[in-house]
This record gives sequence, structure tokens and C-alpha cells, in this order.
Amino acid sequence: MTPPAARPHPAVRWLPPVGWAGLAVGTAVLVGLLTATPLSSAPSVLAGIAVTRSGMDVAGVACVGLALLGVLLPGNRADLPGGAGRALAGVRAAADRAVVALSGAWLVLVLLGVAYRTADAFGRPVHRIGWDELTRWSAQLAAGRGMVLTAGCVAVVLGCAVVRLRDPGLVQVRVVLIAALLGVITPGVTGHAGTAADHQLAVITMALHVGAAALWVGGLAAVLVLVARHRPLLDAVLPGFSRLAGICIAAVTLTGVVNAVLRVEGWAGLVTTPYGLLVLAKSACLVLLACLGGLARRRLATGRLPVLRWAGLETALMALTLGLAAALAQSA
Repeated sequence: MTPPAARPHPAVRWLPPVGWAGLAVGTAVLVGLLTATPLSSAPSVLAGIAVTRSGMDVAGVACVGLALLGVLLPGNRADLPGGAGRALAGVRAAADRAVVALSGAWLVLVLLGVAYRTADAFGRPVHRIGWDELTRWSAQLAAGRGMVLTAGCVAVVLGCAVVRLRDPGLVQVRVVLIAALLGVITPGVTGHAGTAADHQLAVITMALHVGAAALWVGGLAAVLVLVARHRPLLDAVLPGFSRLAGICIAAVTLTGVVNAVLRVEGWAGLVTTPYGLLVLAKSACLVLLACLGGLARRRLATGRLPVLRWAGLETALMALTLGLAAALAQSA
């Protein structure tokens, strides 16, 4: 009789997400410092802005992905064979616990981001920023009001996630998904998109761009970490996620092109400005992601185990793209 294969330790399962988060944050910090202008704030403030902004993106995208997974998972255990019902309960519980931890970290990062952005606006070190400066930046500037709204959305995500830990029936996972999406979208539409020449078009396309990217990136990461090793659950989740991913890829590509046209002045701006160069780098990553995504989903559908490596590579590239996006937002 063949002995059962050893299951990986639960801590090992979360090592890849930690690496992806580190890649996204490290990319944002490095690119942000390299593209900083001579008149920018101190490097410590710039690094703090990059860390908090990319950390917010990572935590928000992760919460969106986990909530999306909760929506995609089958609601009835009877629809699953054998012990898959027990696996379903375990995956749901793990997702809910992860949302609590990640939304708590997300809220902390938002509050730290307010402090660093205020320090940047007033040209002072963070430790010399007082309550008056924090209040003025948060109330008088669009970016500040956007961060306050983001904090409110994240607080809703955290509160709903805590309630779901006690009784999942009290709060539908769709509520968590909507609040998380709003939290991810708000910084983009109240930041550089809000100051674009064609304000309404920039805001709409930025919201679609960020929301579609969060669903795509977060959904794949959640499926890969929590579901990929449970074949019956994977069979139930994959068709819906594949259709959604295709829509998201198209939306991210189209809205990215529109935003680049609105923000970059002519073709020369793509190679002569830091913003244009970041747009090119992000575009190259998106092309590679589309190719890897198609390959990974085909392998998932046929049950070929190497798919975990391909999907892991795709998610790592997504993390790199998130870091570039955070640097892009910072440079605008």
C-alpha cells in the first residue's frame, strides 16, 4: 500500500505570498527612489511613501482576491464529492482569517501613508508632523480626502471580516468584496487621475483599471494558495474565474491604454519621461502576464501539476507589476 503523500506545513503554504508581497514593495521602493526628482523630500520619506502605497496595494488586492474566492466557491457541500466538503469548510475558514489579518495590516498602512504623505506635502520629517498638518492635508487636498475614504472602506472590510469569523451567515462575502474593491479603487481615482485634463474619463478608466487588476491578481493568488491543491474545489472555481480573468485582462489593457494617452504627451513622452518609461515597463509585464495566464489556466483545466510553478511565476510577475503601478502613482 502506498503511503499518503505528506501535506505541506501550513506555514509553508504562506511563504509564496510573503515573497510576492516583498517583490511588490521592493520594486516600488527601488523605482520610486530612482525616479525621484532633485527637489523631492528626504529619501526616508520617499521610501515610506513607496512602502505604504505598495503595501496598501498588496493588502487590498489580497483582500479582494480572498473575498472573490469566497464568492466563487460552491455554496453547497452536497455538490462536492467525498471529503471535498470538509476541504471547502477549511478553505472558507482560512480565507476569512486571512482577510481579518490583511485588512488590519491594510488599515495600519493607510494611517502610516497619511503621515508620510503629509510629511512630503509640508517638506518635513515624519516625526515633526503635528495634528494640525495631518488635519489640513486630510481635509483640504483630494488625495488626503481619498485616503480618509480608503481608511473608512478598510475599516468596513475589517469589521465585516471579524463578524464573519463569529458567524459567516451574518455578513455575505459579497459585502466584503465590494468594500475591498472600493478601498482599492479610491486612492487611484482621488490621486493623479483626479487631476488629469479629462477628469471624468480619467477617473472612470482608472477605477475600471484598478478594480479589474485587483480581481485578476488577487483572484489568481487566492486560487493558487488556497484551492489549487484541492482538485474538486479547483474544478468548481476555475470556470468562473477563467471567464472573469479574461474580462479583467481586456479591461486592464484597454483602460491602461486610455490612461497612458491622457497622461503622456505624445509618443516621445514614453521614452523621455519617468512616467512614460514606467508605462512601457508595466505594459511589457501585462503582455507577459496575458501569455502566462493563458498557459496556466490551460494546465489547470487539464490537471497538470507543473501548473503550480507556472501560476506561481505569473503571480510573481503580477507582484512586480503591482510595484511598478505603485511607483507610477507616486511619480505622477
